[in-house]
Amino acid sequence: RPFHVEPTNIVSVNEDMQRVTDEASAMNKRIHYYSRLTSPSDRALVAPDHVLPAPDEIYVYSPLGTAFKVDSCTDGYGKNSSIVTIFMIWNTMMGTSILSIPWGIKQAGFTLGIILILLMGILTLYCCYRVVKSRKMIPLIDTSNWEFPDVCKYYFGSFGQWSSLLFSMVSLVGAMVVYWVLMSNFLFNTGKFIYNFVHDINVTDIVPGTNGSSKVICPSASSGHPPQNRSVMFFSGNNTGFELFEEWWSKSQTVPFYLIAVLLPLLTLKSPSFFAKFNVLGTVSVVYLIFLVTVKAAHLGIHLEFSWFTENDFFIPEFRILFPQLTGVLTLAFFIHNCVITLLQNNRNQENNVRDLSVAYFLVGITYLYVGVIIFASFPSPPLSKECIEQNFLDNFPSDDIMSFVARIFLLFQMMTVYPLLGYLARVQLLRQFFGNAYPSIFHVLTLNVAIVGAGVAMARFYPNIGGIIRYSGATCGLAFVFVYPSLIYVISLHRAGQLTWPALIIHIFIILLGLANLIAQFLL
Repeated sequence: RPFHVEPTNIVSVNEDMQRVTDEASAMNKRIHYYSRLTSPSDRALVAPDHVLPAPDEIYVYSPLGTAFKVDSCTDGYGKNSSIVTIFMIWNTMMGTSILSIPWGIKQAGFTLGIILILLMGILTLYCCYRVVKSRKMIPLIDTSNWEFPDVCKYYFGSFGQWSSLLFSMVSLVGAMVVYWVLMSNFLFNTGKFIYNFVHDINVTDIVPGTNGSSKVICPSASSGHPPQNRSVMFFSGNNTGFELFEEWWSKSQTVPFYLIAVLLPLLTLKSPSFFAKFNVLGTVSVVYLIFLVTVKAAHLGIHLEFSWFTENDFFIPEFRILFPQLTGVLTLAFFIHNCVITLLQNNRNQENNVRDLSVAYFLVGITYLYVGVIIFASFPSPPLSKECIEQNFLDNFPSDDIMSFVARIFLLFQMMTVYPLLGYLARVQLLRQFFGNAYPSIFHVLTLNVAIVGAGVAMARFYPNIGGIIRYSGATCGLAFVFVYPSLIYVISLHRAGQLTWPALIIHIFIILLGLANLIAQFLL
């Protein structure tokens, strides 16, 4: 029936109506987002008809990072504050690459390594700006629900669609392979620690190492040292049981196969939403790693000697020709370009996107610098050489180290919960593209899962080098999503608008050449 609205209340009514409109718009975006991830017959991420989908319930996946659910600290209308947006970006980017940063600094040299972390952070941030702004530069089309692959399809047609799928699969499968190698490593050391503790066995690895409470070892010792896969045990009684354990509990020959029994069935689940509940473990793991690094450095002290171009028995030059190995790792370490639009579209104040993205990148760079520099600087040289820093710096601590044991437990459980989520996304992207259904049949799903798991087992068996895997996959997918596509799209959009200048063209061609050189260098060094 008719009612009267006081003029003083018009503003509040309009604000309420605007909030309802924003909420409805966010809801529609969520429905569209879900429909893009699942086929009509796959209800894994589709809300029932009688339930309104929450606008702040978005899953974001990042290679070598976490599967992050955007659902916390919203303002009740599906929007996040700037601090939450910054934390989500930091949390999504903080992945397993952090374990290889000290090794990368060693490959590049201490001074050059620090410079490269800063430069790669700035370069990837700039390319990320171009990704965020790419869909806004398309005229006369509603691109509010578009992701970056949609933008690639708009500019490059079917080539952009299929190439973005290819490079996305490279990043996902590469991440899953790294996860399998690391899970094998962590499970091996965890099982070894538990067995030795239960049976009261004192085992000393026959590798060079330091003495004292904070022992550091060098598993990749030169061939002049005793074999690194042997152990010496000190206990009385029959040693048959211990020898049998070592035979059936091998890091590369048996443990990678044991994981199949646990993870292959999890990959076949239609909905992985249960595992998303454990995403907080990713943040806990990173925070604990920072704590571990700080405590170890406090006990070991600082061991640095600046030798700019010459190498001695214990220290390395400040500048080394192997620096592209670090840039390959950093390309993936700073990689968020395939999901940054999803993260930022839920920001309450869209005008702060550039600022929030910059702050998040700054925090990520500081975290990488802290872990990498502290581990490198505190590595005890002498008696050990800096060359002993492993591709996974936790391998420089023996399996009976309590703090490292806790870190491995955290990381193992976190990876076992994220692995099915990555497998689900790979399945959705690939099978839906070819068959129009994310779960066409158990045969299709099982075939894909066996192929992915087989790749992980093969790498863990024959090439368990996570630094190498990360830099290859990072340089490959980064070539497309970080360097080439954002630069080309920006140049094309400027050209169509009649605003392209020679400086802009030269700068973005140079960025593309840097990405190409980064990829080629991975296979030459």
